[in-house]
Amino acid sequence: MKKVAVVGAGHWGKNLVRTFYELGALGAVVEASETLREIVKQQYPNVPVFDSVDVVKESHSIDGIVIATPAFTHYDLAKQCLLSGKDVFIEKPMTLSGKDGEELVNTARENQRILMVGHLLMYQPAIQEMKRVIDAGGIGRVVTLHQQRLKLGIVRSVENVLWSFGVHDLAVFLYLVGEEPVDMNCTGQNIIQPSIEDDVYLHLTFPNGVKAHLHTSWLYPEVVRKLTIIGTEGMLVYDELAQSVALHKKGVRKDLSIWGDGSEIIFQGENQPLKIECEHFLHCMETRTTPMSDGANGVAVLKILERASNKEGV
Repeated sequence: MKKVAVVGAGHWGKNLVRTFYELGALGAVVEASETLREIVKQQYPNVPVFDSVDVVKESHSIDGIVIATPAFTHYDLAKQCLLSGKDVFIEKPMTLSGKDGEELVNTARENQRILMVGHLLMYQPAIQEMKRVIDAGGIGRVVTLHQQRLKLGIVRSVENVLWSFGVHDLAVFLYLVGEEPVDMNCTGQNIIQPSIEDDVYLHLTFPNGVKAHLHTSWLYPEVVRKLTIIGTEGMLVYDELAQSVALHKKGVRKDLSIWGDGSEIIFQGENQPLKIECEHFLHCMETRTTPMSDGANGVAVLKILERASNKEGV
């Protein structure tokens, strides 16, 4: 089995460390914090732990490097690792600019390396089920997608709520629609901090006429994580909190009358998208196949975020 080194064992990195360890693929951990290094050593006494990426990027026993460090470090770390001959998995956001993301894609291509971005929601079985239904024509032609990702906190002081909360959702939009948007409108509101948007509405238009709408907020009284997809012959609702997908057999006829044939839950249950995502990276390294959330997917998401951030109001 291929072995990976996880760089960063903090808030999210510790989950990657645990998952790759359980998969038998954890070859090393790199962590700058001495406190966190000691915790990793206690939890995984048989796993080498280092304070610098230099050791693992030159190691012949490490095939891939998983980067779960702060976003501003992603570009430099990923480029070093790709140039050293390692496959790379980067947590979202891939980089902080589309230009840097494109350079990483080119570097990976030139060095024949796998480059994967951690767009976790794409590996959620519920999303896969929605994709299956859409591709099979189960709700006719898709016309609109509505995504809500709302809660109270965690408030950031550098990136706005769209960059913090919306990355996974934008990746899913691109995956489900199968195209990149040609137009967008974005509005946001600064409430807590003068230069950081706490509540953002993003509206996308795709070449095939599909519209997608994303509402993100970290200043909201309830936790809402819901994706609704409207088709010409039905509707899908994914409740992320309940882990359920409902198919609603209803709509409006050409004579403007409403029709309805009830609804049903077509997916429900516990799942492990992180395990699926990590297994996918290992599979891509082994078979040299392109990841579902590859570098190009990461760049496409970054370009949307950049364009949205340049719009008036955000």
